[in-house]
Amino acid sequence: METETATPWLTDAEQCAWRTHLDVSRLLMHQLEKDLQPFGLTNNDYEILVNLSEAADLRMRMSDLATSTLQSKSRLSHQITRMENAGLVRRENCESDRRGLYAVLTDHGLATMQKVAPHHVDSVRRHFIDLIDADTLQQLRATLHPVAEHLREQRGRV
Repeated sequence: METETATPWLTDAEQCAWRTHLDVSRLLMHQLEKDLQPFGLTNNDYEILVNLSEAADLRMRMSDLATSTLQSKSRLSHQITRMENAGLVRRENCESDRRGLYAVLTDHGLATMQKVAPHHVDSVRRHFIDLIDADTLQQLRATLHPVAEHLREQRGRV
């Protein structure tokens, strides 16, 4: 007969750290989204524009873009449809794989990205970067890096 092991509950310090992380994550993403609203963009829109603007030939396979943005293929397809209607992206067939599709950044999408990026960077600075000294930022990166790597590994196992 198996014995049940006791749940290792979080200590007060661990729970405080966890809840602070949750608060910062939610509040920061809410603020960044709010700061994109005057441009008619969401955080998801902006993330897609960033991915495409940094990709070779301003294009990515839809499956790679879904992986990169942590979206299901179905959800990404709906997102791309909205962005196509706004003239930010277009879909193109993949000649090497008839089933594959590319999401391609349009000229309007690139111009939008170039217009919005300075405002987004300013928002990130005002609400995050400038509130933390350089040594602490380096420490934060070093601290969170193993967590990010662990989660990437877990995602790869799905």
